[in-house]
Amino acid sequence: MRKILKLTEVAVILLMGFAAVSCGNVRKLSQHTLFEADAADSIPYRIPTIATMHNGDLLALADYRHCLLDIGWGRVDIHSRTSGDRGKTWSDKAVLIEGTGVSKATDCGFGDAAIVADRESGDVLVVMVCGETVYWHQTTTRQNPNRVAVIRSHDNGRTWSQWEEITEQVYSLFDDCRHGCIQSCFVASGKIFQSRTVKTGSHYRIYAALCARPNGNRVIYSDDFGRTWHALGGPDSLPAPSGDEPKCEELPDGSVILSSRAKGGRIFNIYRYSDVSSGTGQWGTAAFSGAENDGCTAVSNACNGEIIIVPAIRKEDGKKVRLVLQSVPLGPGRSNVGIYYKELPEDPESVTPEVLAADWEKPYQVSESTSAYSTMMQLRGGNIAFYYEEHENHNCNGGYDMVYKELTLSEITSGAYKAAR
Repeated sequence: MRKILKLTEVAVILLMGFAAVSCGNVRKLSQHTLFEADAADSIPYRIPTIATMHNGDLLALADYRHCLLDIGWGRVDIHSRTSGDRGKTWSDKAVLIEGTGVSKATDCGFGDAAIVADRESGDVLVVMVCGETVYWHQTTTRQNPNRVAVIRSHDNGRTWSQWEEITEQVYSLFDDCRHGCIQSCFVASGKIFQSRTVKTGSHYRIYAALCARPNGNRVIYSDDFGRTWHALGGPDSLPAPSGDEPKCEELPDGSVILSSRAKGGRIFNIYRYSDVSSGTGQWGTAAFSGAENDGCTAVSNACNGEIIIVPAIRKEDGKKVRLVLQSVPLGPGRSNVGIYYKELPEDPESVTPEVLAADWEKPYQVSESTSAYSTMMQLRGGNIAFYYEEHENHNCNGGYDMVYKELTLSEITSGAYKAAR
């Protein structure tokens, strides 16, 4: 005899079918391993960096570490791949810039790339560590600095200039600091942020966050797309004295967010302008975000992640809001990379470092494996391009597979929000 289903059973079946269709859609989103170690040479890949060009192309970068270690220990190249269809297909690997491997040479290696693509033109800027000095070594000093190089494109990443060294330009910004000059620094890998609102020069203002010693993070900015740089808040500003590798974002009113790597979570601070054109203003008081304040908890690890703010629609009532997303390895250790999120208050002035640091929503877990550095950006159309290190390759000198995933805001927020197009 045919079983007659109850209405509740029918509802369950319909929901399961809907879920299966939804999962099918999620699976159709782009997912690719862009770089992985070649068993033949065992040279590791590290450090995910990605940007959307003005023409819509995606450019993904990664360190190719001939020296088997971080930049500063020997030869490191930077490899690239591009996509012209929003991540569905990717070009073959190419060499963006190649280190010589010559000991003590400024061009010995290039690594830890940070990138920004201009919102109004084909201009692209990549800032890198170069040379053969190790950031944390006591032998790396103002007189023997961790060096900084840039390369540029004016055609959406199709062709590139010769590299230029800007070490002195960056370090000299802080030579008159009352706390003492910077001994060693580098622009943290991943995203250099370009303002959505501030334009006082040839381009919208860009912000590069420095990992520096002593006294932690600094932020530099440029109004001519990296030709000249200035210290945000002046040379004496210490936005996160105990911060490590940092990133920048921007509140809707143009205030600048600093998000810095820390053991167990992140450190947040906010810079508010008193005069935008001159860059003058003041940093708040840095606030830690971790388990004790329901923040961006990274269990038993400190690792580089990414912060972005995106427009969204709250599904409960259809209201437009702004979401802030922060990625970290959820842990334990460098594993299970995920994305925390929270809704920003409507009034940007009510967002203090303490408010930003606390009360994040339960994270979305991207990885179920060993995983470490990550970066992300919003694609045209609203989805999130997430690019991260996964599956530590113990048989390949500690490198990772460099994985690209396209995620929806609905997926990240367990259905609470969707992208505002």
